[in-house]
Amino acid sequence: MKAGRFPLLYPTAGFAALLFVLGAMWYAASSQNSPAVYLLLFGLMAVFLVSIPHTLLNLAGVTIAPESAKPSFVGEEVCLPVEIMNCSRAARHGIELVLPGPGSERKRIDYIAAGKAARVTLRFPAGQRGKHRIGTFRLTSIYPLGFVRVLKKFTSSQTYLVYPKPSGDTRLPVHRARSPHNRPQTELGEGDDFAGVRAYVPGESQRHIDWRAVARGQPLMTKQFAAEAEGSVHLDFSALPFHGIEKRLSQLALWVIEAERVRRPYSLRLPNTDIPPAVGEAHFHRCLRALSLFPEGERA
Repeated sequence: MKAGRFPLLYPTAGFAALLFVLGAMWYAASSQNSPAVYLLLFGLMAVFLVSIPHTLLNLAGVTIAPESAKPSFVGEEVCLPVEIMNCSRAARHGIELVLPGPGSERKRIDYIAAGKAARVTLRFPAGQRGKHRIGTFRLTSIYPLGFVRVLKKFTSSQTYLVYPKPSGDTRLPVHRARSPHNRPQTELGEGDDFAGVRAYVPGESQRHIDWRAVARGQPLMTKQFAAEAEGSVHLDFSALPFHGIEKRLSQLALWVIEAERVRRPYSLRLPNTDIPPAVGEAHFHRCLRALSLFPEGERA
């Protein structure tokens, strides 16, 4: 994490209001020759000037450490945990963390004790598929009086992945390779005997969620059913009857989710990429990563 050389200081809307009040007081003091108004005027100016170094010091010794953002699908939210650390010997107040960009939110931390840290989560929409760079974080503060704002920038080289949006036909391809010795394998499918539950995978159909467990306060779980399968499912980019690249990738992403949901081994073939059949979380993310990083100009 690389921080900017010097924090920036610039006025806020409150500063404009303060100037108006000071101007009015100056006019009243000069027109009426009132020592009391002059005293109040210079006292208010002194308070304003003293607040400037306090605002600057409020971000001194404050740094950030972003954590890894989990991959998201196009149209969902990216959740980025960030730890804000106060390495100084004094408490810090009223700090805001901002990640510039469309749809990004602003997180405010009211208090961080000396030598402590606060953890927040920034959320912003997942746009195009692929690997994206986080960019620049901004820490700002107007503490204590709000007349000036101090800005501290942190540049990050961290990246996050956005998977293609799952869409298309939920039915898996019918052409499947048979298992060794030409014997069908018992896998997890849909429409037969209940075979338990597993953790919900973002992007898959919600009609298989165990809503009764959710009503009891448990995390999202997906129901699984036992079925007879004839081996692994082969997902081939070139075999799809679509012309658009993104439409093909969306269909493949949906099939990856469905195959993983029913725990049926699946392979993925892309131009210059061939992933052998497997099942499991690591294989699931490997396939979606390959779809996410598929070149824009690639053709079948």
